[in-house]
Amino acid sequence: MEKLIVSGGASLKGVVQIGGSKNSCLPILAASLLTPEKCVVRNVPDLMDTRVMCKILRWLGVHVSHDRKAGVIEMRAENPLGVAPYELVRQMRASVCLLGPLLGRLHNCKVSLPGGCVIGNRPIDQHIKGLSRLGAEMKVENGYVHARCDELVGTDVFMGGRFGSTVTGTANILMAAVRARGTTIIDCAACEPEIADLANFLIKMGAKITGAGGPTIEVQGVEELHGADHAVIPDRIEAGTFMVAAAVTGGDVEIKGACAPHLNAVRDKLEEAGVTVTRTNGTIRVWGGAKCRPLEITTMPYPGFPTDMQAQMCALMAITPGISVVTEKIYPNRFMHLSEMARLGADVALESNTAIIKGVNRLSGAPVMASDLRASAGLVLAALVADGETDIKRIYHIDRGYEHIDQKLRELGAVIERVDDQED
Repeated sequence: MEKLIVSGGASLKGVVQIGGSKNSCLPILAASLLTPEKCVVRNVPDLMDTRVMCKILRWLGVHVSHDRKAGVIEMRAENPLGVAPYELVRQMRASVCLLGPLLGRLHNCKVSLPGGCVIGNRPIDQHIKGLSRLGAEMKVENGYVHARCDELVGTDVFMGGRFGSTVTGTANILMAAVRARGTTIIDCAACEPEIADLANFLIKMGAKITGAGGPTIEVQGVEELHGADHAVIPDRIEAGTFMVAAAVTGGDVEIKGACAPHLNAVRDKLEEAGVTVTRTNGTIRVWGGAKCRPLEITTMPYPGFPTDMQAQMCALMAITPGISVVTEKIYPNRFMHLSEMARLGADVALESNTAIIKGVNRLSGAPVMASDLRASAGLVLAALVADGETDIKRIYHIDRGYEHIDQKLRELGAVIERVDDQED
């Protein structure tokens, strides 16, 4: 395995280019199963998760050509298989989004349950309920979801859940509904930009969809879809992470290629903390020179503050004078990073789904261990301002969602190195 060694204290300065969205790319790649014709997806980030999705698609019989340097994937699913095995699905939880397109195309499929997750239980009951509403017979047996139908039939589907609308569940229902007979109304749909991006790709394939990006999506089913060529939207979480990196190091960073309206909640909280954020000519610029003010943050479904930015903001609040309060409403157990930040000297306490962070004057380097993708990013940001050297282990987590993050940080002036972990 590899680890990152970070020597803190550098103020980040320069320009960083944002890549394509991981959370948008994965369901779009899965949607290629809906047609036997060639699909081309551009602006694909070079991530572990995109490579795993390509591996799964190849196993399903899809011809996949992946130009990692150009960020282009070409796919042709002429005769796909209907079984996605545990050995592959377990590598990436998002592969559950294969369920909708396989059912829509084949009317009979078997997809492994994705298993547990360190940030908390994320059941797929809403996926199963929604596909059942479309007329599928759903059965969970021996660790697999078995789905079959004679045909899918459009109807009203309500996607609200205990912690808000499910993004991947909405994507699954959307991909199945485009091949259903009649009209489907998805109510309480996830409003994330990644859902709108998936819908735009499906529309290019010949689907009839209105309302994507809002709480109500209407889908008029079609008999067949054709190939399409589509560029994935920028990754708003990568952009948000670099925004916080500029703030936490007191730097001056221009973030190119991001979609600023997708980051309004992050920008709002940074400005509330006293960070300067400007937008000009498609570039977001963040100055972090001023002393920050403490914040109260509550994660919420889009357009609220994203749960995927919670750990990064905890790193900023750890060195912000005063007491900050961070409440997690999406994944209540998503605070594994706090105990590792405490090893760096952060003053943190956890009460149920709320973190209470008392800002300290300084953090100090120490060995830490990443528990999940966004926790990894939070630890990297904390390490950037810690005195001395921080070893971050299990960085395969961060490689799932950040394209060459160590290289991009080095280009901004960070002292960060990727090395083999001799202790593993």
